[in-house]
Amino acid sequence: MSKQVKFLYLNQDEVIQCGALDMSMVMEQIELFFSLHDKGETISPDKVTLRWGDADSEAIHGRINAMPGFVGGEINTAGIKWIASKPQNPMKYGLPRGSALTILNSPETGLPIAVMDGTVISAMRTGAVTGVAAKYLANKDAKKAAFIGAGTQNHTQLMAVKTAVPSLEEITICDISEDRVNNFIEFEKKRHPHMQIKGTTSAEEAVADADIVVTATTSLKPIIKSNWLKKGVFLANVGNYEFEFDAVKKANKIVVDNWEALVHRGIQTPAIMAKEGLLSEKDLHSELGAIVNGKKPGRESKEEITYFCAVGMGAEDVAVAKRVYDEAISKGLGVYLTLWNEPLWI
Repeated sequence: MSKQVKFLYLNQDEVIQCGALDMSMVMEQIELFFSLHDKGETISPDKVTLRWGDADSEAIHGRINAMPGFVGGEINTAGIKWIASKPQNPMKYGLPRGSALTILNSPETGLPIAVMDGTVISAMRTGAVTGVAAKYLANKDAKKAAFIGAGTQNHTQLMAVKTAVPSLEEITICDISEDRVNNFIEFEKKRHPHMQIKGTTSAEEAVADADIVVTATTSLKPIIKSNWLKKGVFLANVGNYEFEFDAVKKANKIVVDNWEALVHRGIQTPAIMAKEGLLSEKDLHSELGAIVNGKKPGRESKEEITYFCAVGMGAEDVAVAKRVYDEAISKGLGVYLTLWNEPLWI
């Protein structure tokens, strides 16, 4: 019997052809992931961070994260995302800030079944996590959203929030760079010609009347203040230390994706609060999976302020990558590469 082992390689174009830019599909996979996660059918070890200095250095020198995971149920796949974030890439090299490689493995043999570009999957699943949270925690008739940070990530955040809350009519994008704001608006107006999209360099102006606020920045100090927030707003803390403590405390419901992983990562507002003894797991309303599975309620009134913070888990990438892999098999896309013809040792 031949012991030859091959795996499927998918480049970014092929990953996209397999639906990676279909936010509805990605959100469907992420919602399934959270359901399985709540049932104890996933494994999400803490991410390992390779950095050139301390946590504060990431804003300049960047990092590379190793994020393994396993998703059971109908997905039944293990894998890992190896993702670099280099803030100076766009200015110095004309390259994306983020780049990723995703590997899928058989949980039975441990052998690789696929290696694919993970950059698009990573950006889309990060947006999709917020989208799933918005589905359960935002007001269904929300009209105005503010996005703080005009980088790549808020493009997929906008895709996801608009998918979850189709009633959105007005978007404000805020960034400290007016050029990035203008570029963001130019890009998004082509995708959403019927939406009102405006820009500002003032976070307070952006947030003032927003029904939904999404922050996706590398800020090392809080941006969002509690007295800016109106009743009924849904808040999504996607990046780092973006909300002042009082803004989190003002929320009627605090929801996270994975409390232990968030605290371990240590850079987002709830983790910093936990380190200072100002927030603990008992202060949470729920993790998102329990809401998806109906164990805990989502939004219960139009007046509630809801706050969501996600650290991100490699198993989420595995869930989406498996869907991409299945589609690639169905369409006959990708190239098979040989790992070995016969193993050297058994």
